[in-house]
Amino acid sequence: MTAAADQAPRVNAESALVPDVDFDLHGFVGLRLLAATAPDVAMLTRQIGPVRSPLARRPDITVRFVDRIDDEQPMTYAEWLGSGFTDSSFYVLRGRDGVPARALLPLGDIGTGVNIVCERRAGSVPHLLAIINLVALSNGVLPLHASAFVTSVAGGDNVGVLATGWAKGGKTETLLAFASRGARYVGDEWVYVTPDGSMFGVPEPIRLWHWHVRQLPDLLSRLPRSTRLRLAALPAAARLASALSRQLPTGSLPSSVLRRAAPVIGRQAYVQVPPAELFGTGSIAPRGTLDALLLLVTHDREDVSVHTVAGGEVGQRMLASLEEERAPFMACYREFRFGFPALRSETVESAPARERELMDRTFGDRLAHVVRHPYPISFQRLVEPISEILISLSHDQGKTP
Repeated sequence: MTAAADQAPRVNAESALVPDVDFDLHGFVGLRLLAATAPDVAMLTRQIGPVRSPLARRPDITVRFVDRIDDEQPMTYAEWLGSGFTDSSFYVLRGRDGVPARALLPLGDIGTGVNIVCERRAGSVPHLLAIINLVALSNGVLPLHASAFVTSVAGGDNVGVLATGWAKGGKTETLLAFASRGARYVGDEWVYVTPDGSMFGVPEPIRLWHWHVRQLPDLLSRLPRSTRLRLAALPAAARLASALSRQLPTGSLPSSVLRRAAPVIGRQAYVQVPPAELFGTGSIAPRGTLDALLLLVTHDREDVSVHTVAGGEVGQRMLASLEEERAPFMACYREFRFGFPALRSETVESAPARERELMDRTFGDRLAHVVRHPYPISFQRLVEPISEILISLSHDQGKTP
């Protein structure tokens, strides 16, 4: 129980509300929306995927939407204009894209039932996915930064594939390569793995970069013309801005502006596509079985290489990835502890040890393969070497090297 529960701030809510909406993440995390409008529900669906389902149990997380949070208590900043606290409540003060908006986050309650209050103008619920992943972890499920799919190999066997790695390691590219050959999508970005080897995903939109889309001609032809033009123009504009910044005098204002603008422009060259639209509704699998464990990494060579390792090694490497993914949330949690040093969440603070335990239990006795490749890469260059792995595993799945 946090201090926020003792003296909740007054809230003003809109009148055009929908009935309470439940989201159920495969039975291991339940979330309930209160006082939500249709746009609020749509926004939450974009954040965590279309997993609406009535809960027959107490939700792990509730989110109440309001027009404005009125808290008349003096505010002390932890991060100036970014987060702060009153005598009874901790707030994140910025929403999506830095918009000024309050969200009350009682972070000490994570794992025992956390009740979030969020202003609608925030555009998203701060740190929601990190909170969901922590709850899943406390319930014995391992959230992993990964892609997962089910594909057929020679002889007709179905093999469930988990492709994990650091950001930009090639996870989504592997999924797209095999989906173009008929594989069924399980998840991308976050995949939830149980100790028995079941994989669950959330069908949230997939971020496709301009060079991805160029390799998906059927998708490209369906995109609006304005989107196709944007995807084509922005990378070139980023390269031009970078080149001009190097030609101008070092330290000059135009050079500085162009140097900062180039990566920002380049980061806009993507489109987000729901999996059902990308693969077809019939190609979405709500669950898969972990048969093949791949660690995707990039290297400074042009070849694609594969070597076998123990699954425990992949687990040890991915502990660092999970720590990195949770870093923005942990900065917020430390700000909360700064404001309320007597309060803490056992779920948050035990997360690294719980991850190590689940990694060892889930991957320790499995066979794994490290796939190294250049980046960016043609999707099809990943198919042959990974297919050889899957064929070799199809009759001897999940065993140690």
